[in-house]
Amino acid sequence: MRNTRSITLTGMMIAIGIVIVTVLKNFGGQPILRLFSPMHFPVLIAGLTIGPLEGLVCGVLTPALSYMINQLPPNGPWAMMAELGAYGLITGLGMKYLKTENNMVKIYASLIIAMILGRIVGGLVTGFILNGGAYSISAWISAYFVGTAPAIVADLILVPLIARALQKAGLAK
Repeated sequence: MRNTRSITLTGMMIAIGIVIVTVLKNFGGQPILRLFSPMHFPVLIAGLTIGPLEGLVCGVLTPALSYMINQLPPNGPWAMMAELGAYGLITGLGMKYLKTENNMVKIYASLIIAMILGRIVGGLVTGFILNGGAYSISAWISAYFVGTAPAIVADLILVPLIARALQKAGLAK
């Protein structure tokens, strides 16, 4: 964390993630949470607009605090902490190091790379640490891609628009 502004924005993204989960838990329940993966939005946005360290912190703390407050994710926070931590870190690194002048290309490339690598990290934690090797490739594909397909589409549509709007408003890098 580099300064007061980045700390404040990171805290805001963590709070937004927890509030979104709390609201959807009470109004839509587990099916709507699984369908839209609302914790992903603020973490991806944090990485894209604040930075890699801030995205990592947001990605690790949001599911941990959500679990303490809402008992969500239902199977514990560990796999999601790894997945979202990777999302935040990788999107931030992509924005920092990808060489292109087109900002939307940089946002989309960072987002897609992070979403793939984050799902791999989450699957590895689930498969090898949490389930002791009793986790198949088909279970991983079902849990991380098929079951969350609407969330993937929503992330690819909404996150770049929000990140770009924050940048144009001068609220982000």
